[in-house]
Amino acid sequence: MSSIGLSFGDDLAGDRPRSLTSAVQERLRTDILSTRLLPGQKLHIAGLAKQFSVSLAAVREALSRLVADGLVQASDQRGFRVSPVSPADLRDVTQTRVDIEGLALRRSIENGDRAWLGSVEQSFAALVAVPYTYPDDPTHHYEEWVVLHRIFHRTLVNACGSPWLLGFRDILHEQSERYRRLSIRRNTEKSRNVEAEHAAIVHAVLKRDADAAVAALSKHFLTTMHLVELATPKPLGIVDTA
Repeated sequence: MSSIGLSFGDDLAGDRPRSLTSAVQERLRTDILSTRLLPGQKLHIAGLAKQFSVSLAAVREALSRLVADGLVQASDQRGFRVSPVSPADLRDVTQTRVDIEGLALRRSIENGDRAWLGSVEQSFAALVAVPYTYPDDPTHHYEEWVVLHRIFHRTLVNACGSPWLLGFRDILHEQSERYRRLSIRRNTEKSRNVEAEHAAIVHAVLKRDADAAVAALSKHFLTTMHLVELATPKPLGIVDTA
């Protein structure tokens, strides 16, 4: 399989992370969302500081920021660990995302201009132009697809006109991303036609059929939820007892 992601040094050289703490935060966020760090896995501050060649304080601050985002949990007795996942949380995240993102999509269809419709078409075209998974490993997403998938779904709701709605939507997207990655790791999506699901959403958006677009979006999210639930007996990662 091709190498995944950037090295930590590459992150530091880029424009997005503006400090060592931000660089550590972004690297850990990426590893959590990609499930390279699994749910429940303990995060050792000293080990991470050594791995990234930064101070203990920088790692601790980065982890605290991720606690605020809901991706990491903190305990006075047990330190930091990746936030666990569960069937109940999966259903809650999915249904809330259906409600929030469905509302944002409906408002975008109402408010969006021709430029927005064009951006939806362009983001979908860019997404279908790259592979869904690595040809030699169907249990891992092609990394460019992951980036373009995030852009596609954000573009669908960009015209909603509410920064608060978009902020809540972005948080739910991140939480959903972990579950989706866990699903594909167990190859439960092999019979799924994700491109067709996306195409149904786009088709309804371009027709400005809000009811059909929201229905297609909801079906898309619920399909992911059901596939994660099928990844039994232990579909939701690990619990590190160390």
